[in-house]
Amino acid sequence: MNIPTFSITALPGIVFGDGVRRRLPELAATFGQRVLLVTGAASFRQSPAWPELLDGLQARGLSHAHVSVSGEPSPKLADELAQQFRAASIDVVIGIGGGSVLDAAKAVAGLLRVENSVMDYLEGVGPELPYQGPAVPFIAVPTTAGTGSEATKNAVLSVQGEGGFKKSFRHESLVPRYAVVDPELLATCPRTLIAADGMDALTQLIESYVSLKANPLTDALALSGITAVRDALLPWHDGEGDVAAHRRAMSYAALLSGVTLAQVGLGSVHGLAAPLGAFFPVPHGVACGTLVAACSEMNIHALNQREPLSVALDKYAVLGRVLADEHDLPNDAACEILLEILADWTEELQLPLLSDYGMQEPDIPRVVANCRGSSMKTNPIALTDVEVAAILKERL
Repeated sequence: MNIPTFSITALPGIVFGDGVRRRLPELAATFGQRVLLVTGAASFRQSPAWPELLDGLQARGLSHAHVSVSGEPSPKLADELAQQFRAASIDVVIGIGGGSVLDAAKAVAGLLRVENSVMDYLEGVGPELPYQGPAVPFIAVPTTAGTGSEATKNAVLSVQGEGGFKKSFRHESLVPRYAVVDPELLATCPRTLIAADGMDALTQLIESYVSLKANPLTDALALSGITAVRDALLPWHDGEGDVAAHRRAMSYAALLSGVTLAQVGLGSVHGLAAPLGAFFPVPHGVACGTLVAACSEMNIHALNQREPLSVALDKYAVLGRVLADEHDLPNDAACEILLEILADWTEELQLPLLSDYGMQEPDIPRVVANCRGSSMKTNPIALTDVEVAAILKERL
């Protein structure tokens, strides 16, 4: 086996399993006595896990401050929260929620001990100063199975509307010290969130698997995660079978998707998701879920036309065999069945169209013009503007 040269950057300490949230006070105490809790608007605080956590912190002699955030975080919010708690001598930040909450908490952890605005560090916006920290230690506790933010070094911040953007505050020191992944926290996820976040995790696993920077280690992780999605996403969404096992499988898949994307990057789906989320109120998971079939189809078509010997075509065939659980399919048939499965899941999970969020055909050129961020650079083939526009038109 020919193993190419590759590198793996920092990963969080991973604590995975039902009930592991109860270890949070113990883990937080290793960093100091003063905790900042960042949660979503309501759901976690309305669950039995909230008083359980507060009692655990108190039993360890830890004091805490708390703030809740809703919606996708903006640079303004990150700056305001950092300013609010900068003098509070915070020793550790714990973010508990979906990807937006984790991104907000991660950004705040990176800003508490520096005086700059986060705008100084955002890639593609402003001066892009090198971040020198120090960051406050951060513990990520996901309550959805989708973004994988618990395993990445980037906090995604956005400004919506005309002139909007969706960019990352990114640095190795922002990687969570611990990812505490407790599938029991997913028990109240609504079906719409299961669908969008599950397809986001699947997209991240697919895109990292065919990424130009992929390596054997990330490939193994991606395929393991994709197998978990294959077996768990639809039955969890439909409430069939062992729902607790499905939650564990999707929590695992989402975690792996964060690990792989952090190491080797993503592709055209995420390249498009950034401007779509900036210009329109399209939730990130919805953008990924509604685009993954169309983007995969265009990538395969472009590879066949321009790079027919690309290893990515073989990899797409592997994905088809894994998702279909049919391991003797020839490459062409495997690629076909991959696209059929992705299209079927998009339909079955009722992923909305882009037009449902106000996007119209005249908006396509603006989205295309703003999609060439870092994710597009690791897509397995460089898509033309015409090809990207065709993807968007298909999902209007």
